[in-house]
Amino acid sequence: MPSQRSERPVTRFRPPGRIHHVAIVVSALDGALPLYRDLLGLPLETIMDIPTDRVRIAFLGVGESRIELVEPTDDTTGVARFLAKQGEGFHHVCFEVADLAEELTRLGIEGIELIDSAPRKGAEGPVAFLHPRSCHGVLVELIEAPSGPAWRSLGYPA
Repeated sequence: MPSQRSERPVTRFRPPGRIHHVAIVVSALDGALPLYRDLLGLPLETIMDIPTDRVRIAFLGVGESRIELVEPTDDTTGVARFLAKQGEGFHHVCFEVADLAEELTRLGIEGIELIDSAPRKGAEGPVAFLHPRSCHGVLVELIEAPSGPAWRSLGYPA
């Protein structure tokens, strides 16, 4: 008896390379670092200000992935509103993809609501965000793998 599948056909795509990072919103990096760096022993890789997003971030290594601590530096940003409403905690997951523009096109065609319809500059490479409404309540960030096509177009060093 033939199957009566009403699902859409599966679109062939390249799965994400890895979880690049998991982001946690904190009220202050200085208050959060003692837990993650000192008590949990995660090596601190970098602390940087991201003026375009009005946040200060810290990356800590864990295996082949990272934990990103995100501190808002402006009370009017989405991150600050998230902190005020939800408190400190999980903010987003970031997956590494080979070709960010291609992936955004594919996801848009599949009906995923895009926050960013094109790659933009991020702290560690080209990034784009997918809306939580399309991702079962989770904010998803995609980052292009090093030396991907968007790196050059956004002016990252070769």
